[in-house]
Amino acid sequence: MPQLIRLYIQSVAIGFALAAVFAGVMVWQDVMGVGRLILGSDMGLVALAMLVVFNGIIFAGVQFGLRVMLMAEDDSGPKGGLRQHAIPAPVRVAAPAPKAGQRRR
Repeated sequence: MPQLIRLYIQSVAIGFALAAVFAGVMVWQDVMGVGRLILGSDMGLVALAMLVVFNGIIFAGVQFGLRVMLMAEDDSGPKGGLRQHAIPAPVRVAAPAPKAGQRRR
């Protein structure tokens, strides 16, 4: 299996596990009455499943983004290409002298 696919599957699994823990803590702590609503309703399991799935999508996306960004290389050290700084050199340009009576524009 390609490494990127493995990374994505691991991130999704971690994200959904975090979402399940998050939803469980929300129900256990009865945050804003969510616990009473879920435990007191006949459709509470559907609401809990929706809470886990939708938070799982968000958490999985964040987890994958973090893992990809943490794969970045260190910024120290030389990068590719030549690092030469241009030194300006004076250039003489011959211009005809203005004739008598003419103004420069």
